[in-house]
Amino acid sequence: MPNKIDERAIIHSTAKIADDVEIGPWTLIGSQVEIGVGTVVGSHVVVKENTKIGQHNKIHAFSSLGGDPQHKDYAGAETFLEIGDHNVIREFCTISRGTEEGGGVTRVGNGNFLMAYVHIAHDCIVGNETVFVNNSSLSGHVHVNDFARLGGFVGVHQFCSIGAYSFVSRAAMVAQDVLPYLLVANNPISVYGLNKVGLKRRGFTAQTLTHLQKAYKIIFNSKLLVTDAIAELEKMLIICPEVKLLVDSLSKSERGIVR
Repeated sequence: MPNKIDERAIIHSTAKIADDVEIGPWTLIGSQVEIGVGTVVGSHVVVKENTKIGQHNKIHAFSSLGGDPQHKDYAGAETFLEIGDHNVIREFCTISRGTEEGGGVTRVGNGNFLMAYVHIAHDCIVGNETVFVNNSSLSGHVHVNDFARLGGFVGVHQFCSIGAYSFVSRAAMVAQDVLPYLLVANNPISVYGLNKVGLKRRGFTAQTLTHLQKAYKIIFNSKLLVTDAIAELEKMLIICPEVKLLVDSLSKSERGIVR
């Protein structure tokens, strides 16, 4: 099928627009941009240079993708934004390119749902099937893992990690790593157990939830040192492989964890 590009859109000559892409009026597509098959870009969207957008995404009005990183030391180096497939990016979202110091690339995976006014800063890595509720924001170098949920007005400090299957409740300010599977909320932020509702919706069995609850107690209630807690968690891997996400997150954490 042919492209459906409104005549009022402005497309740079070096942009690569795949078949069946729809681009609305008064949208600006910059140099070296790639847009995959079936993606719909609404009106008044700005897609800046060196941005690669995959297939079957829906990008709504007034979003700004691939803009210069909001970093005071950025001096014009060539950096990139990569967005995967089947993402929904609602109105007024902003996603910046990477910085040279941070590896040069900001990445958003597949199947993510970004509600209005979400901001994803330079060098962030967002996994697959996450949800960002309105006005949630990531500072630079944040890693959000698969199936995580961020409530409205959540703010995440630079270099933090949000664990897979976790839920960060509305308006929480995250300054340390959030482990996988957890529910965190309030200010100052605290852990409120497993994200049981989310885990059940993702098909986790009652038996697996029981094992994860035991792992939770080892981390937060046993008063063990982190190295000793990791050793105890590793003993559980045979009966509950899902515990590996907790082991990996604890082992790699550099900012400490939300408790």
